[in-house]
Amino acid sequence: MINGKIQNNANLIWSIADVLTGAYKPHEYGKVILPLTVIKRFDCILESTHDQVLEKLSKNTSMSPSNLDVLLKRTTKHQFYNTSKYTFRSLLDDAPNLKENLIKYLESFSPEVQGILKYYEFNVQIDKLANPDNGNILFAVLEKINDSKIDLHPNKISNIEMGYIFEELIRKFSESYAEEAGQHYTPREVIKLMVNLLFSDDDEILSGDSKIKTIYDPACGTGGMLTVATETLAELNSTSRLELFGQELNEETVAIAKSDVLIKGFKSENIRHGNTLSNDTFRGSSFDYIISNPPFGREWKKEKDAILEEYRDGFAGRFGIYNAFNTGKGDKFPDVSDSQTLFLATAVSKMKDIKDGGSRIAIIHNGSPLFSGDAGSAVSNLRRYLFENDLIEAIVQLPNDIFYNTGITVYIWVLSNKKPLIKKGRVQLIDASNYYEKLRKNLGNKRVEISENQIGEITRIFAEFSSSEISKIFNNIDFGYTKITISQPLKDEKGNLIRNKNGVTEIDKDKVDTENIPLVRDIEEYFENEILPFVPDAFIDRSKDVIGYEIPFTRHFYKFVPPRDSSVIFDEIKDLEKEEELLMKELFGNE
Repeated sequence: MINGKIQNNANLIWSIADVLTGAYKPHEYGKVILPLTVIKRFDCILESTHDQVLEKLSKNTSMSPSNLDVLLKRTTKHQFYNTSKYTFRSLLDDAPNLKENLIKYLESFSPEVQGILKYYEFNVQIDKLANPDNGNILFAVLEKINDSKIDLHPNKISNIEMGYIFEELIRKFSESYAEEAGQHYTPREVIKLMVNLLFSDDDEILSGDSKIKTIYDPACGTGGMLTVATETLAELNSTSRLELFGQELNEETVAIAKSDVLIKGFKSENIRHGNTLSNDTFRGSSFDYIISNPPFGREWKKEKDAILEEYRDGFAGRFGIYNAFNTGKGDKFPDVSDSQTLFLATAVSKMKDIKDGGSRIAIIHNGSPLFSGDAGSAVSNLRRYLFENDLIEAIVQLPNDIFYNTGITVYIWVLSNKKPLIKKGRVQLIDASNYYEKLRKNLGNKRVEISENQIGEITRIFAEFSSSEISKIFNNIDFGYTKITISQPLKDEKGNLIRNKNGVTEIDKDKVDTENIPLVRDIEEYFENEILPFVPDAFIDRSKDVIGYEIPFTRHFYKFVPPRDSSVIFDEIKDLEKEEELLMKELFGNE
């Protein structure tokens, strides 16, 4: 949670922007402030062992690099170290050579940290900061970050507090950066709700001793979902812990994510750079928990060849799920303009087998995956696979205007292959669209937030699994239907049947229609009672039957609001006319 100490430190660090003004545009401040914060934190962590590292270095000049790496990490008691004679603060003592010394100082970090700084491209920023055309503000910037008021030493700022500070800086950076609607920073309270849903009813991790579980995000961005999961688990059960895994396309956000997890004591190498859709760096891996807010409305045209190649592998890859029910009937893919269900298919492919403990997924989507695609289409097949394998546990609608860069309606899908007995074969829809509090000040498109109490209430509703005005329980089969093809015979002008040369009655191509029959209905009975009385010569071609699934979320929570009485409307119109008449008299007098 954001307390005074965290907010104060975040504000002090962000005040570096005062020095950057002119040389940088507001949406570029983060390119300097975020890596500086990371370097400052690393330096503070290493401060107490700095002299010991230099001593070990001088005494072990003949040691192999790999052994020396192990020795120095053992000395710092962390997964990183720095072999420079300088500290971040002492660099200021040699102002004339500041740029050169800073570069050497950064090159003296262990490979893990250098790998992170590579993604920041901080050397580019150093050149820009030291450029006389930009005012040569490098010294002023380093002096600002090394102000004694900014103390990021672990004795003063815990890992969790540092995480909050870093996330607050990321939020400030995100607010000033024009991002596409589908690639937005996920608010902390939404992540907290997703994590609560993930851990709900999971007695093994919540009450077990020293349990180690894995969590994965295929579009991890800045790593916020992963780190919030660790913080939440620490609050619920301090004896259990998570190992974090994630992949991200954008180099800048990879750097932030790697920094964040390393700062908090996790393995930065488990956060990998690359395009998840075309280059799955975790292929063959499975995880206990999967959490994600993938981009939606993003094209996947560039990744199509790689996706098609993996699609050919069927269920050995991630995308065979789209063609699970169409063998031999051509390729099935979601619309090339929207990649979000490709991430859903990725998440499903990473679930552990139930014999290995199973998995649970919490993933955010807009409304499209609920209903897009006709029966037999790629997305309908995906839904069909999820329902027929009993993987969908719940879908939760969030309030509008909850994200910073988009106001559209979004949903949390909760999937599991280890449902408790009461939930097997069933799905819960939760309308949490009215669970919000208005912000006193809008943050971009974000006008509302979900309070701690509301997060707790939604989590309770999910765990109780009972019907109410905002919670509806359905059987899986309720969302399925058979798309049938209804035809009529071709007739001549006299009404006689027209047959082909083989004596088979021809079909009137202008009178072929389809109808979706719920799976809970008997098709023949439906046809006899609902179709034949109106079209006596109609018939069904059952060879063309196709199973489809859709989730008409809004329809299930629709509330009829009766129109107002006409007399009330008439009285309001009369009142408006009187007001207009008075206004005209004030403007023009009695003329």
